[in-house]
Amino acid sequence: MTAKEFMNRVAKGKDDFLQEFLDILHEHSISYCAIGGLAVNAYVEPVVSLDLDIVILADHLPKLLPPLRTKYGVAEFPNSINVASSSSNLRIQIQTDPRYQPFIQRATRRDVLGYEIPVAAIEDVLQGKIRAAIDETRRPSKRQKDLADILRLLEAREDLISLVPDSLKAKLFPNGPI
Repeated sequence: MTAKEFMNRVAKGKDDFLQEFLDILHEHSISYCAIGGLAVNAYVEPVVSLDLDIVILADHLPKLLPPLRTKYGVAEFPNSINVASSSSNLRIQIQTDPRYQPFIQRATRRDVLGYEIPVAAIEDVLQGKIRAAIDETRRPSKRQKDLADILRLLEAREDLISLVPDSLKAKLFPNGPI
């Protein structure tokens, strides 16, 4: 079984929703990169997630939404746009927070569970995870997952510890640093 087949089986996909979404981005020349948990998978041993968090170039959003709305369910929120397909349990979340825009220019193509896509630089992925982990409005379970993702990234690149705020270091390493 290929990584793509595995991903689609886990997502209970009748179609390859992720590939269809990526094809729309390519067809409309949309600049983007992965930034969330699946982006973490590009740098460390992968774990399964049914969420794909991406950021697209803000200027490209007006040309992306119409084709998405014709094919998928699209829900807009203050800092994100969620895209869902009735044929898959995969959830795609387009982050619209402007702080993520610079991540696109530093992204490189990497393998994410069988899909070759632009992924934010590891430092940017870490920064995004730090933002999510300290966001008090997020559910505690989501914030715990973000802390685990931060630990996974730090295990891969210990030199990134300097980017982690002291408040998170205390949560991550209650007995002292790694």
